Amino acid sequence: MIFPEKLRKGDTIAIIAPSSPVTKEQAVLCKKLVEDMGYKVKMGKCNYLSIHGYSAGTGEEKAKEINEMFADTEIKAIWCIRGGDTSSHAMDKIDFNMIKNNPKIFVGYSDVTNLNINFNQKCGFVTFHGPMVKSNMLNAYDEFTRTSFEKALNMQGELILRNPIGEDFKVMFDGTAEGTIVGGNLSLIVSMIGTEYEIDTKGKILFIEDVDENVRRLDRMMYQLKYSNKLEEAAGIIFGDFSDCINEKDEAYTVVEMLKDVLADYKKPVMYNIKSGHCFPMSTIPLGCNCVMDTKLKMIKFYI
Repeated sequence: MIFPEKLRKGDTIAIIAPSSPVTKEQAVLCKKLVEDMGYKVKMGKCNYLSIHGYSAGTGEEKAKEINEMFADTEIKAIWCIRGGDTSSHAMDKIDFNMIKNNPKIFVGYSDVTNLNINFNQKCGFVTFHGPMVKSNMLNAYDEFTRTSFEKALNMQGELILRNPIGEDFKVMFDGTAEGTIVGGNLSLIVSMIGTEYEIDTKGKILFIEDVDENVRRLDRMMYQLKYSNKLEEAAGIIFGDFSDCINEKDEAYTVVEMLKDVLADYKKPVMYNIKSGHCFPMSTIPLGCNCVMDTKLKMIKFYI
């Protein structure tokens, strides 16, 4: 797996909108924010588009933008402006063969999970489940999130995943496991099962997070992963943050209790309360990296 070339001040970063739209005012502020960090910025046209209120352009427009940004040798990194919906519209129009030959830093999460998984699997390079420009950097770029992101982008050899102070990793099932870390947003992962874009978990460490989903819906999605053998084929599982995921019918039956029930017969290591996902602050995870998880040490380590 290729680890992308590291960023330097003065490099050009592309900001793209592969999912839902932002306002034109927010796009302007995002461009200035990244420029103020010391980078040149190339804004994708989809940052200024909105269709039906929930899509930043058509699938064709999004794929064209993604393809052009990867093909542009001046661009050293591609940061997504936000998640939301409709990255799936672009999947069958993306030139994965070209992108495979032009690896570069790619950052996003949530609806961007579709892209992360397939850039890992089809193109063979590490991507970053990390902060997005409008969602995380514009108004809520705390010190922990910034430091975790920069350490992941610039990792040398290995990187120990950390939680914010006061938040410990928790163990659901004991053990150690090693493999490539893959995954992202649960809703997106299950939406692609049965297609050529579905996640491959064989021998991998599976990372899962989600937001604004009722526990009963998460329950159903976890069973889809279970019945499609995605859980059993994984070497281990890491659960990130499940922001605003509640059970209004039975508050005592939480996401964690549901996950324990789904995995009651699981014989592999499982850790949870990893603060990565739709949470503030958030840790950055280099998807596609080699990963070691050790529940006795409560350690998650990535290495190149």
